[in-house]
Amino acid sequence: MGEVSVIVVDWGTSNFRLWALEADGTIAAASDGPFGMLRLKRCDFGSVLEDSIAKIGVGPDVPAVICGMAGAAQGWCEAPYLQTPTPLDALGTGTVKVQGIDRDVHILPGIKKLSPANVMRGEETQIAGLLQRHSDFSGTVCLPGTHTKWVRVADQTIYDFETCMTGEKFAFFSKTSVLSHSMIVDGWSNVAFSEAVSEALSEPNVVPRRLFGIRAEMLIGDQSGAEARARLSGLLIGQELAAVRPYWEGQAVTLIGASALCELYLRAFDQIGVAAHALNNDAMTISGLLRAHHLQTESKNA
Repeated sequence: MGEVSVIVVDWGTSNFRLWALEADGTIAAASDGPFGMLRLKRCDFGSVLEDSIAKIGVGPDVPAVICGMAGAAQGWCEAPYLQTPTPLDALGTGTVKVQGIDRDVHILPGIKKLSPANVMRGEETQIAGLLQRHSDFSGTVCLPGTHTKWVRVADQTIYDFETCMTGEKFAFFSKTSVLSHSMIVDGWSNVAFSEAVSEALSEPNVVPRRLFGIRAEMLIGDQSGAEARARLSGLLIGQELAAVRPYWEGQAVTLIGASALCELYLRAFDQIGVAAHALNNDAMTISGLLRAHHLQTESKNA
């Protein structure tokens, strides 16, 4: 392992991901685990961080910078939200230092919008990573996930954003609701997905009426479990696209997220003629955290 310059951490609601970086951003080591905010008490965060760092053999003098839910009010140390419009450099200069520990640890703030009310923690760091690599970027960023974010970016600033709970709705319907009985096996149908996207996008108001139809088609029709899963996904993503049409209509979209999920959005965009491409979420997170670390260090030394 090369000489580690900084530890960067994406600390989410459910999971914890850590990378040890050399000065040029090369990953020297990594660690992850199910140590998200929901599983921890405030007094647990420090020990989880130090245990994870110790496992990869990094000493106590290396600083750490963290994004995500560790900075929430219920997390380790609250990093207050910055208000839109938000220059992305403010993530680095607005970090909050964790007190009462030996290691130098800073947590990045999230971003809030007052009207209508909205917040994000973590996604803004991925967008900062995008700007680190493409400083002249201007346009729409979509970050698919449990709570998908749609973000307007220009002049290295987040101007506006929306949140759609599409991923959480899919998890509920496919795992908890009566529709879960139709999805007891994995599988997929591109045809069923595309048909559902088109239906929901053209008539989003029909989606509540079509959801139970997924179950009914299993009971009295010939729909397979693979088709049921794809149809549910298509209806929910199509409904989401209809709700945020101003973010994508007539423009290109940059996706940042897990590859499998981004692939679904890319398929939906392709069928409606929207230019889109996807970037790796880990790479963008690491770039954003490293950018924030450099800005925080420069601000401290100024």
